[in-house]
Amino acid sequence: MSEFAAVDLGAESGRVVLGRLDGERVTLEVAHRFQNRPVRLPDGLRWNLLALFSEALAGLRGLEAQLRGIAVDTWGVDYALLDGDGRVLGLPFHYRDSRTDGMIAQAHELVPRAELYAATGIQTMPINTVFQLLADAGTPAAARIALVPDLLSYWLCGAFANEVTNASTTGLLDARSGGWARELIARLGLPAAPFAGEPVEAGTTLGRVLAHHEIDGEVHAVASHDTASAFVAAPLRGPRAAILSSGTWSLLGLELDAPVLTDRAREYNLTNERGVDGTIRLLRNVMGLWIVQECRRCWGDTSYDELHELAAAARADVPLFDPDDDRFLASGDMPERIAAACAELGQPRPEGRGEIVRSALVSLACKYRLVVERLERAAGVEVEVVHVIGGGARNELLCRMTADLLGRPVLAGPVEATALGNVLMQARAVGELGSLAQIRAVAAASVDPVVYEPAGDAGETYQRFLSVTSQIVKETVP
Repeated sequence: MSEFAAVDLGAESGRVVLGRLDGERVTLEVAHRFQNRPVRLPDGLRWNLLALFSEALAGLRGLEAQLRGIAVDTWGVDYALLDGDGRVLGLPFHYRDSRTDGMIAQAHELVPRAELYAATGIQTMPINTVFQLLADAGTPAAARIALVPDLLSYWLCGAFANEVTNASTTGLLDARSGGWARELIARLGLPAAPFAGEPVEAGTTLGRVLAHHEIDGEVHAVASHDTASAFVAAPLRGPRAAILSSGTWSLLGLELDAPVLTDRAREYNLTNERGVDGTIRLLRNVMGLWIVQECRRCWGDTSYDELHELAAAARADVPLFDPDDDRFLASGDMPERIAAACAELGQPRPEGRGEIVRSALVSLACKYRLVVERLERAAGVEVEVVHVIGGGARNELLCRMTADLLGRPVLAGPVEATALGNVLMQARAVGELGSLAQIRAVAAASVDPVVYEPAGDAGETYQRFLSVTSQIVKETVP
């Protein structure tokens, strides 16, 4: 039995997971969990990567295993800049920091949105690396750019590489070739030096862990964007399946052979991110369970189970809102923001915690249906089933609502999808697994998804959502 360690970092928490592969299936053991608590410094909101790295090392040292590999996956877009000696030029900013205000307009003055999308195929969001780099103009000259998993892998083994799935979230990767879009980088006025080398593919071995860490094993670059790892672990049951990676963010999309760079895809603000073996994840970022997480924080960390029970007992016809409204991006008084958004849309303010959480969950499920319909139009496919993977697969109420709103079966699980995908790609790196089809077969054998069949017609709720949020699509492209 081969053993692998996955360092899986999310926006809310991190974990070190031990994965064991017996040839046909993987079993996972969460060996160490820890909080991910950003810090607000005088210059803005930053990730405390030193604390996260220390926790990861502690978890790895505590494993009683003969490791064949170690790999890191994290969220996308955020980065550190390194000097010529590999030293970090400041802790990475958090993507929710406000320094990117106005940067989208500045970028589009330099390169029009249509041209930017035609080159990179990335959804326009203020968190994107490209807009963060424009906000960093005037900082010390850097020799390399290290996305968060690139940096942690470098600290582990001393070998540096940009991994392609995470690099694709920057908005600076060529959607067709998978290399840096250097002409675009120059037109944006960004320095060329940090993009000198080309990104490596998932499944690349980087090197052995540095001796001073006192951990024995090789470090691999897997699909280091957590969504890409999660997609690897999705137990797909056919080509007409959509995948919803549900956590702090909801990333809902299709796995395709080539990017979709049409006017329609740009109008829908869909993103083309790279997956394993040159696949493309045509998806849309939706705000996700961050909204509920932030409500919970405001309420003093009430348990999620209690909040879900209150939401299940709340009235069905709660007010609705667009979860992707920019007001929900930053940390703050999320319950009041939800209530204010509903009132501005001509609805009653939700009353009590149950109504607020139910309002958020129903609005998310409605947005999922809108995204699925747009994916179908853009890609020319008909979605028959939706796989919900990640922490949101535990949320029974949201899964049931999603099945009802979409009118399609929802298959929930695996919960630890990113860690499973991380382990599976490590197994490929050492030669124990081969094709993506073989990896998916092992993933399917390793999980038993919970099936939620549509239980009723939620069309009236969806039409109400479209009406109050003015999201009825007026097709302007063929």
